[in-house]
This record gives sequence, C-alpha cells and structure tokens, in this order.
Amino acid sequence: MKLRRSITQATRSARDYFASEHVVLFPFIASLRGYQFDKLRHDSRAAANVTLLAVSQAIAFAAIAGLPVVYGVLCTAVAALVAPFFSASRHTIMGPTNATAFMLFSFFSVNPALVGRWDELIPLLVLMVGIIATFGSLLRVADLMQFVSRSVLVGYISGAAVLILVNQLTSLLGLGAWIDVDSASTFVGLVVGLVQALPHSDWVSLAIGVGTLGLYGGLKKWRPGWPVFALALVLSSGIFGTLIRFHVPPFERAATFVTFGFDELLPRFPQLMREGIFNDISSLLGVALAIAFLASLENTLMAKGLASRSGDHADVNQDMFSVGMANIACAIAGGMPASGSLTRSTLNFESGACTRVASFLSGVYSFGCAILIAASIGWGVPLIDYVPKAALAALIMVLSFSLFNVRHIRICLRSTRDDATVLVLTFVATLLAPLYVAIFMGVAVSISLFLRKASRPFLVEYVFNDEGQLREMGEKRQRPTPAISIVHVEGDLFFGAAELFRTQIQRTVSDPAIQVIILRLKNARHLDATSVLALEDLIRFMRDKGLHLIVSGAPREVYRVLKKSGVLLTLQEGCDRKRGETNLFLGNPRNPNLSTRGALKRAQQLLGTDKADIRIFYDPGQAQSPS
Repeated sequence: MKLRRSITQATRSARDYFASEHVVLFPFIASLRGYQFDKLRHDSRAAANVTLLAVSQAIAFAAIAGLPVVYGVLCTAVAALVAPFFSASRHTIMGPTNATAFMLFSFFSVNPALVGRWDELIPLLVLMVGIIATFGSLLRVADLMQFVSRSVLVGYISGAAVLILVNQLTSLLGLGAWIDVDSASTFVGLVVGLVQALPHSDWVSLAIGVGTLGLYGGLKKWRPGWPVFALALVLSSGIFGTLIRFHVPPFERAATFVTFGFDELLPRFPQLMREGIFNDISSLLGVALAIAFLASLENTLMAKGLASRSGDHADVNQDMFSVGMANIACAIAGGMPASGSLTRSTLNFESGACTRVASFLSGVYSFGCAILIAASIGWGVPLIDYVPKAALAALIMVLSFSLFNVRHIRICLRSTRDDATVLVLTFVATLLAPLYVAIFMGVAVSISLFLRKASRPFLVEYVFNDEGQLREMGEKRQRPTPAISIVHVEGDLFFGAAELFRTQIQRTVSDPAIQVIILRLKNARHLDATSVLALEDLIRFMRDKGLHLIVSGAPREVYRVLKKSGVLLTLQEGCDRKRGETNLFLGNPRNPNLSTRGALKRAQQLLGTDKADIRIFYDPGQAQSPS
C-alpha cells in the first residue's frame, strides 16, 4: 500500500513539474493565424537577405570544422526549415556557427583515428546532440543556464576566435602541406608549426586573401547595409576562381573547394545497427554534450537579446527544444550540428522579419541554392570549385575578429575578481585543452566560485536590550560571562555550506563556559541532506560533551526537512513531550523574537536556573541584521 501511494505521489509530482512550464509541440501554428500578404512580403525580403549570408557562412563553417562543404549547406537549409516549427523566438535563424564548428574541428584534431569517417560519425554525433537538447528542454535544463556566468561564454568565444585566426593562417599562407597534422592538434603545436613553415609561404594564396580582404573592406565602406561577406566571397570567386579554373599562371596552383553533387544531398540516416556503434557513441558522448550545451547556451543568449529589442517574451526551454529538433532533422538530412546564429538572426530582425515564416523561407531558399550548386556540375560550371580556400580563410578571419567583443571583455575583467578569473581561465583553457573540454572547465570554475560565495553562512551576535527586544550587539560593548550562546544563522545551508557551518559552531562550543547553544535559523535557507547530517553530527558532538542544542525560529521549510530526515527525533532526545518539553521552537512571523524567548526559557530549564548570563556569538567580519 505504501509503495502504491509513493508511486502515485511521484507520478503526480512529475506531472505537476512538467505542467508548470511545459514545452509546446508546434508553436508555429499560432503564427499562421491572421497571417497576411504584407507580413509575407517583409518575411520574404528578410529571408532573401539572410540566405545570401547563410549559404556563404555555411561554406565557411564547414571549412572551419574540416568537413566537406555539403555538411554546412545542408545544416543551414534544414535547421532554418525545422527550427521555426518549435522555437519560441520569431527571429531565430539556426544553422552552423563559428563556435560549434571549431569545437568539431578541435575534437577530431585530437582524435585522428576518427577523421574521415564523416558519413558514419557526423550523423550519429548530430543525432546525439539533438536527443540531449530535446530531453534537456523537457527537463527544463535551460532554466539552469542562467547560473552559468557570462564570463564563461566571453572567455570561451574569445579563445575560440584566437584558435580560428591561427588555424586559418594555414590556408591563407598556403601552408597546409608543410604543417604536421598531429602537431597542429594543439594551439601551441599549431603556432610552432606555422612559425617553422613560414619560409614556405605561398605568395599567390596570400595575394588572393589580401585581394579578398580589399574587396570586403571596399564593399563594407561603400554599402555597409548589404550582405558584404557573401558579396565579397562571390566577387573573389568570380575573379580569382576563374583564374584558377582556367590555369592562368601563377594562380593555377591555388587550392579551391570541391562542388558536391545530387548524390551527396541524399539523406544520411545514422547507422545505428552497425558493428562498433557503442564504441562510437562512447567516443562522441563528451563532445555531443559539449555541443548541445554550447548550442543551447548560444541560442538562449541570442533569443533573449532579440526579445529585449523586439519586446517579445523569451522562452528558453522552448528554444532549447527547437535546438534539439533542428539537430535531429540535420542528423537525418546529413548536416553538421546546428545552433542559433547571432549574426543571421540579427540580420533577420534588422531586415524587417515579422514572423518565424522568414526562417522557414530562408531554409527554402537555401535548399534552392544547394540544388543549384549540385546542378552546376552538369552545366560544366561547378560553382564551389571556383571558391579559393585562401579567399574564404581571409573572410573567416574577419568573422573571427568580430567575435572579440572588447566591451564585454572589459566589463568582465573590471566587474569583480571572480569574473576576471573565470574569463582568463576559460580563455586559457580554450587554448590549451580541446574545446569540448574547455567549455566545461570554464563552467566548473564559474560554479565553484559561485558556490564559494554562497556557502558562507553568516553567524551574528545578538542580545536582549532593556525593552526585551533582540538586538545586534556592538563590538565595543562589554560581554557578560556566557552560559548560553544564541547563534543567529543567516544564509544558505546547502551542501556547500554544511562543513563551514559545523566548524563555526564547534568553535563556539570550545568555550568552556558555554553549556547551551540556541541555534536561531529564522533566515537559514535551503537545508539539504548534507547540512542535515552536519546538524545531526553537531547534536551528537555536543551531547557527548554534556552540552545542549536548541533550535529556534525555524521556518516550516526547515521543520519539514528535519522531520522527513528523522533528525528531529535526534534533536528531541531527552525531552518529555508529555510535559511540553521541546528543543525546537518554530518561527512566528508576527513576533520574530517569540521563538527565541521560548528557547531561552528552555535553556534556563536545562541549566536549572531562572537567570543565566547570555552571550550571543559574534563574527565581526560577517555581521548582518536578522531582519
């Protein structure tokens, strides 16, 4: 019977948990109500602007990840098509991003045995990312991301930008054949390899890159509102790509990308029944968790930023759900991991997009571009073959410089010492460790510093004044010889604070004059198993010394935890409950001092006296008002 009741209560709790902030399956439907031609006109124009940037960035991010171009193009199309069906934000554009692309590159660079198995591993990895993000949204994990310091993301993105810049120098200088792949798997090894290979730099590749930067800078100055990245890539490919394709000296030796065909656009279902699948899942689990975390964090920050500008409400769990569903779709289609793109989403908003239909149309346009690229092979003009690697490397470096947000870096460095520490350590971790490890190192440091702050309960000294009111005792006032110590505890008493709490009380007990401690828990919060066990150890420690501990001002939350854990029985040992004796006095909101008066009378009863000298513990460095 008890088991059945427990199962029923657990089921009801789970139902209430999900009902409190549920994920809507198809929020897209609400956008179609009252949809008019004027909105379609604005959405179509915004989608066209986004597509020009999205396709060119898709090629760039696939190059950063070290993947064939088709993975980036398919991700751009599929994610933009699927995400608006499930997202809360109406301006979000999803697809490949700088940070997730380089995380892929970082993972495979330190696992060379996995390189080249794209058709097997990438769909599996993207499926794992999608499943993790989907379940995370159902469990409302996105709510916890607000506790991740912004300094982590600023440090991580800044470090990733440095890595991307250094990595793209290989293509810009034409040094790919001169740098050892194994040594280039780390930042230090890559820098050393670049320095050693500098004498072999190809001036043709450098000229193409510099020329592309010149086109980019000229377009940026002439028409800053245009999709300059895409136009610069098209013009550079038209000029230098033509010279390369027609073997015009000395450009004939410059490297270009390879155009994909229709066969590569076919879906690549993850092969889940093949031999060795569980070994691959084990190998990919760490990077899948990291990409799912980073993609959801990027999407959350981007959605909140756009919501603050548009006046919309940001639903972070719904947006995390869209990340999961978009990645599941990309896994089936054969794309790379998808995340919320800040640049493309901002362009979508600034281009006048009214609804999430703009993202859907961008996906349709991107699919059209993919089909056009594949068809170009049959026309004898393979479009991607005209894109020089040096030209794209130069443009990627421009994008990487834009990742350095000097204002955010300055704020993080100057705000607090902890923020500066988190930023610097995360930045260094991105340079010295694989990125999928570095992101969690940064989060771990951030949470550790937060817990260090939160795990410091305040112990403050109080006395009763002449009017019988409990007041904080001043440092300069002479204390009477104590027999009873009233310890006011203020702050969180979760697992991180338990040991410090116990140590401070035991230090108070070390005074031989003290016989009774009244533990005032009026403003104590968040007791858990660790703190309750520490309290039980403290009670038994004092009993062994012939001392007594009384709890006063306990709120209902503290009382429930003590009762459910069974520690209340330990606290009440020695009390004759029939005579009304108790060692626990609940707080009274109308008269906060009433419980302490009752505890004081109980302490005098234990001492066998009606009067006792009272000292209230005082920690001058942490003094707080009990309020």
